[in-house]
Amino acid sequence: MTISEPITFLWFDGQAEEAATLYTSLVPNSALGDRLHAPADTPGPKAGSLITVDFTLNGRPFIAMNGGPAEGHAEFNDSVSIMLTCDTQEEIDRLWDGLIEGGGEPVACGWLKDRFGLRWQITPKRLLELNSSSDKDVAKRSFEAMMTMVKIEIAALERAARGE
Repeated sequence: MTISEPITFLWFDGQAEEAATLYTSLVPNSALGDRLHAPADTPGPKAGSLITVDFTLNGRPFIAMNGGPAEGHAEFNDSVSIMLTCDTQEEIDRLWDGLIEGGGEPVACGWLKDRFGLRWQITPKRLLELNSSSDKDVAKRSFEAMMTMVKIEIAALERAARGE
């Protein structure tokens, strides 16, 4: 038996293409792919309506589906998120601002909720390095600093790691 590469499947209420377009515009090495239109009426989309949009984020496959209202189905929540790691504060700020725009909400510790309700973690690579430092004091200070932040600020992490 052959199993294909896992694909993350995201349920939207009519905004699948809008969401996929936003996400691919923000993440490098990303693209919109095939679109599937309903060949017949469904309980949600009617014949001819867009059902799914394939897309990739930095080469990783996703499918966004116009499944209709989340009633009877789980809405996006904090138990699932997409984590993007960034090298620079500029990358963090660009992604953060792009995903918050239009009704998203900052949460805490680098997490946000976009306007579609999907959760994201915008994480500096430096945070991961500092939090896993062999110097336990550096790891503790950087972790404690992160816990006070909403959007992660690399310069503030570096200061905390140094004990400043």
